[in-house]
Amino acid sequence: MTNSMSAEDRKNHYHKVRMERKKAQIDAAIARADTEKGILLVITGNGKGKSTSGFGMVARALGHGMKVGVCQFIKSRTDTGEEAFFNAQPNCEWHVLGDGFTWDTQNRTSDIETSERAWQIATKMLQDPSYDLVVLDELTYLLSYDYLDKDVVLNTLSERPEMQHVVVTGRSAIAELRELADTVSEIKDEKHAYKSGIKAQKGVDL
Repeated sequence: MTNSMSAEDRKNHYHKVRMERKKAQIDAAIARADTEKGILLVITGNGKGKSTSGFGMVARALGHGMKVGVCQFIKSRTDTGEEAFFNAQPNCEWHVLGDGFTWDTQNRTSDIETSERAWQIATKMLQDPSYDLVVLDELTYLLSYDYLDKDVVLNTLSERPEMQHVVVTGRSAIAELRELADTVSEIKDEKHAYKSGIKAQKGVDL
């Protein structure tokens, strides 16, 4: 590089050098990642978008012709856009298995019974290798509230078919679930329309 180069030329040169180094690092990392297995992903935190992220993976899997199972714990609404869309897709089995959020039900005994019935359906999916992806939406609550035996849940997740991918969503994922997971994403709530008095909107929240 000569002193006669313009400032823009120098900027372009340094950018090219940085990108060449970055590409070499990324290519080396990709080459090292040669293991193929079913992935356990946990999407947690207090921010909006945990379930939305999981449902995005449902769309991706269906696009590859994979079979998908979805179990929605806690939630009881059957009029959401995602359920209406995905339930109509071939290769997607969708179950709404809750009675509503705990502050609505206000009955721990009933919540436990509902959770145990729901877990039976999830367990069948987690033991069936024909399901390529299983989404366990809001499962974290059932563990943090002790509605389900965490050892039973963790063992079932550990013993699932080798190539089956699982996504677990919900706030306050317990440490043992985080440790078992291959990928953990923490979504932070920086700003939310609801706190400004804006109700849940179709196509965005419902």
